[in-house]
Amino acid sequence: MPYKERKVEKEYYAIGEVAEMFKVNTSLIRFWEKEFDVLKPHKNKKGNRLFTKKDIDNLFLIHHLVKEKGFTLQGAKDVLKTKKAETYDKAQLIFALNNIKDFLLEMKKQL
Repeated sequence: MPYKERKVEKEYYAIGEVAEMFKVNTSLIRFWEKEFDVLKPHKNKKGNRLFTKKDIDNLFLIHHLVKEKGFTLQGAKDVLKTKKAETYDKAQLIFALNNIKDFLLEMKKQL
């Protein structure tokens, strides 16, 4: 998964930081914000988007469903409405297993 495992230490993240986490363009993040009701970033006085941990978790799910699983936008919206928690748990498990796989492949390369 392209979502970099990062401990969320700040209260808010700028759109550029979030786009970097998912390795996508900021325009895609803005597009998803318009398409998905679950994304509600705060905006400062300048109008810059500021994303919370909750927003990042929702983006993680959207990215997983649309980019990795190949869901349509409407399909992803339906899953978020009906099976959000279950889907999040599965996506987290896949992410963790991929990290373990990458670690083991790196270890094998070093042997």
